[in-house]
Amino acid sequence: MKVIGVGLGRTGTYSLRMAIDRLGLGPCYHMEDVVQNMPLRVPHWNAALGGHPDWAATFDGFESAVDWPTACFYRELLEAFPSAKFVLTERNPETWADSIGSTILKLLAGRSEAPEEMRGWLDMCAAVIQKNGIEIDFNREQLAQAFVAHNEAVKKAIPAEKLLVYTVRQGWDPLCNFLGKSAPDEPFPRTNNREEFWDLVEGNM
Repeated sequence: MKVIGVGLGRTGTYSLRMAIDRLGLGPCYHMEDVVQNMPLRVPHWNAALGGHPDWAATFDGFESAVDWPTACFYRELLEAFPSAKFVLTERNPETWADSIGSTILKLLAGRSEAPEEMRGWLDMCAAVIQKNGIEIDFNREQLAQAFVAHNEAVKKAIPAEKLLVYTVRQGWDPLCNFLGKSAPDEPFPRTNNREEFWDLVEGNM
């Protein structure tokens, strides 16, 4: 693995995935890859949640990864891939709380009514965010606190020389400088706002 994103979902991880692919450091694994092949990939993450990961199988065919479920296993992945570079995507904690509350947590709160074939994936997702110290019924303040706690824990766990603390609004330059790549002469990818989130979910359902 070349690059591992350890920022939580709703911090620009889809844009980061597209940027990593554009820089030639992919294919980059994202939660969307789990949704597109749930029978294969959900068991990988359930095994990791149970303390028995097989990272070679989980990331087979990929050279980078971002987003949940990857982000909550930052300690394990640092040990498994010591030569990788890590990117912590951040944003304002309160606006992050609003974003996750209207997307991921809303989806998980209604998982009992989801199509049967989606429920194993949704249960895994709920377990992943709980591993990050986040409960589905958290209020805005609790969500913001959990977000800050994750980011601070990442900064303590990953050596500073291996970690870029980054917001996607900063664009190409900090990311390319960290990864040793030339910045493309094109706009930085901007995608997966709240409307696009629901389009992705419904498209894969």
